Amino acid sequence: MPFAVVQGKPFTQLPEDLYIPPDALEVILEAFEGPLDLLLYLIRRQNLDILDIPIAEISRQYVEYVELLQDLRFDLAAEYLVMAAILAEIKSRMLLPRPVSEETEEDDPRAELVRRLQEYERYKQAAEDLDELPRQERDFHLVYAHVEDRTQVRLPPDVELGDILSALRDVMSRAEMYGHHQITAEPLSVRERMSLIVDRLRAKPYLEFHELFEVKEGRMGVVVSFLALMELSRERLVDIVQNEPMGPIYVRTPGHEE
Repeated sequence: MPFAVVQGKPFTQLPEDLYIPPDALEVILEAFEGPLDLLLYLIRRQNLDILDIPIAEISRQYVEYVELLQDLRFDLAAEYLVMAAILAEIKSRMLLPRPVSEETEEDDPRAELVRRLQEYERYKQAAEDLDELPRQERDFHLVYAHVEDRTQVRLPPDVELGDILSALRDVMSRAEMYGHHQITAEPLSVRERMSLIVDRLRAKPYLEFHELFEVKEGRMGVVVSFLALMELSRERLVDIVQNEPMGPIYVRTPGHEE
């Protein structure tokens, strides 16, 4: 039976030129940040008292892990070898006999190592506590909702008289184009034109200024419409508004909003 089929071709023997690098498969069982992290892991795993470390047993387990690093680059294992040397020194100092007179004066050889382990444990626990805190973009995301300030009242700007006259001049200039078509002048009434404007605003309560003029009526019709519009504004029957400076002028019924 072939052990593999490649592109329809069965293979019953391994190719002689097949090369498999020695580090093609790498399995990492434990990962430590340094020698102190490894020592702390060994102590915690066996529920040992950090103030009374069994140096002999810990040293044996530590050396077994360091031997796993022999296939790695030496610079990665250098700091672990330094700690192994420190453990060997502490172990030898504890094995050497000491005079009775010096036992009370000499400190415990493990004291410095215990101090470093306790300090490292505090920083490691603080880092773990910080990592468990809620983190933006990892545990939660900020959401913003724009809500308009409805308490703010925006009033349209006041219409200047100069803007009204400018709009009237524009209507007058267009009305002159139809002046030569007027043969007979019809009597125009300001009061009648006021009623006509009010009726148009009832049908459409928001009109542009020029929509209230019939340029075909000529200059006289524009003047009558303008006088009727001014009289309605004076009597507060219409409002003349401008939404922005230099913008178009509108005529609306009082209280109507577009």
